[in-house]
Amino acid sequence: MAQNPPNNPAPTGSSSFSLIFVPQTAPAGGVIITQPPQTATSFYKIAPSQPITFGWNMTNVIVSPTRLTVSAVCDNGNTYPVGPSDGIIPATATEIVWDLYDYQQRNPNKPLAQATYTLNIYDERGPGAPRRAGYLQPNTALQFALYTPQPYTPISSGWTCAACNGAMSYAAHPAFISLVVTFFIVFFSGFHLIRSSRTHQQT
Repeated sequence: MAQNPPNNPAPTGSSSFSLIFVPQTAPAGGVIITQPPQTATSFYKIAPSQPITFGWNMTNVIVSPTRLTVSAVCDNGNTYPVGPSDGIIPATATEIVWDLYDYQQRNPNKPLAQATYTLNIYDERGPGAPRRAGYLQPNTALQFALYTPQPYTPISSGWTCAACNGAMSYAAHPAFISLVVTFFIVFFSGFHLIRSSRTHQQT
């Protein structure tokens, strides 16, 4: 007697995946900074209510990143995370806001220095990822500077103008006084000679 083949249970789910074809001739993906303008170095003040915004667009990215990391590398060698989420943001983000003063208050052991910084933007492969067709190339094109404003000091508290004092000291120098006296002697002597010559010609 023939046996019926066992019944195979119907699949309860399905799995799928997609392959992304990247031509070998494709350029590496890149980041184009849109804010701030890169025509000159931007200076930002570390002060309350003075957040800064970095903006960008991506180009030639075929393989989308899973996340982005944004950091600021200082001239002193320190690296600081940019933004409120330790510099890690969604891959679709095109800007990040950084509250410098808030960071300064929360990180007294590693404060922001008054110096020049380089903005780093890279994907999950890290800042040293090799150049690869269709993948996001790390970007280090933007430089900016941070400074801390000096507190106001009223004159009544003893403020002095160093440049003014220097100018007065220079004016009081004996050599300077001698030069001024010599100039006036020469000037008036020449004026006297010209006047005498004109008087002689008229007579």
